[in-house]
Amino acid sequence: MTPVLAGIVGIAIMFLMLAFGMPIGFAMGLVGAVGFGLLISFHAAVIKVGVIAFDLATNYAIGTVPLFLFMAHVLFASGIGQDLYDFAARMLGHRRGGLAMATVGASAGFASVNASSLATTATMGLVALPEMRKHGYSLSLASGSVAAGGTIGSLIPPSGMFIIYGILTETSIGDMFAAGIIPGILLALFYMVVIGLRCRLDPAAGPAGPRYSWSERLSGLRRTVDVIVLFVFVMGGILWGWFTPTEAGAMGAFGALVIAGARRRLSLESLKLAVFDTLRTTGMIFGILFGALVFNAFVTVTTIPLNLVGWVSQVALPPLAVLLIILLLYFFLGMILDASAMMTLTVPLFFPLVTGLGYDAVLFGVLVVRMTEIALITPPVGMNVYVLAGVARDIPLPTIFRGTAPFVVADVLHVALLLAVPALVLWLPNL
Repeated sequence: MTPVLAGIVGIAIMFLMLAFGMPIGFAMGLVGAVGFGLLISFHAAVIKVGVIAFDLATNYAIGTVPLFLFMAHVLFASGIGQDLYDFAARMLGHRRGGLAMATVGASAGFASVNASSLATTATMGLVALPEMRKHGYSLSLASGSVAAGGTIGSLIPPSGMFIIYGILTETSIGDMFAAGIIPGILLALFYMVVIGLRCRLDPAAGPAGPRYSWSERLSGLRRTVDVIVLFVFVMGGILWGWFTPTEAGAMGAFGALVIAGARRRLSLESLKLAVFDTLRTTGMIFGILFGALVFNAFVTVTTIPLNLVGWVSQVALPPLAVLLIILLLYFFLGMILDASAMMTLTVPLFFPLVTGLGYDAVLFGVLVVRMTEIALITPPVGMNVYVLAGVARDIPLPTIFRGTAPFVVADVLHVALLLAVPALVLWLPNL
């Protein structure tokens, strides 16, 4: 059996394992270790697995994951989700669709202190969905704005997806964080435009709410200013070189403890829960990363990436055409795979190909994260949709998916804009 054929068989076996419900980290690690052993030797496979485990455990950059996760969980206890939504609702709630726009804005703000799109969706579902329903919003618009707003969580740093991409490709996590800020803000604006157009076509979908005075708006701002300052300090420190992303995570975690303590909302029990949730999520991410790195080693020895590069060079397609084909493939893969699975499975294959064509690694990373985030709101997988359905059990899944459809159109336009104007992604990292 040739190495390429062995790689194809291994990938097929792994997909079969995933179809039977095997955890993705275990499936990738098992296929990678056995495949590497069959192609090289099992003695070499054992050594390779040990080296990968040691490198992962001693990787300084991966310390970013638990630190930012702990920061997010501590801020959960301080009521930051409710405060951000209240402030956004006071600023935008008097407009048609204003509460839905406020949900998107609050999701972007919450994403700045959170590393998870799913956590953003769950939090905004608990906070914003009851308010929109109380004010007579249509279920599709209300649920769609919550599910779509959650996808901003992987663009606004600290982003767990950017951390995973940086580790898989050895790209600077600090550069990835900087690259996501402008696209994340633009995406929030795109979503607000979608909501405005939807409410112009159907005013009953998002009735206008009461108008708040400027004193009431400033009161809402005062309850969020500490978190805004923390975000600016953490991200500004990375951009201006004051500290590394890992050190920024430590500063953010410490700042979150200070904020929660100052608000007197952090009990010993909630602190224990924050630590436990952080460790559980970190363990899951480490497991996926370990399996992905073992699988990457197997894919490398199969020479599939080299053959892909050679095939593309022989076909002589323009680099943009190749990139568009890859992004289109991500769109369809997102209908059957969750975001983390899609990234860990495909990045090792496509990264050498795309960078070999001359595209910037940071730009490709942002585009990959964008496509994986679209997968969170498209059927049949749509993890954000399922999370929201778990929060609002009386809203049918088809209703939520119908609500996310206009936002998927905005996502496609957003990706096209980033492709047309790469400076939107690369300007801050290049500083």
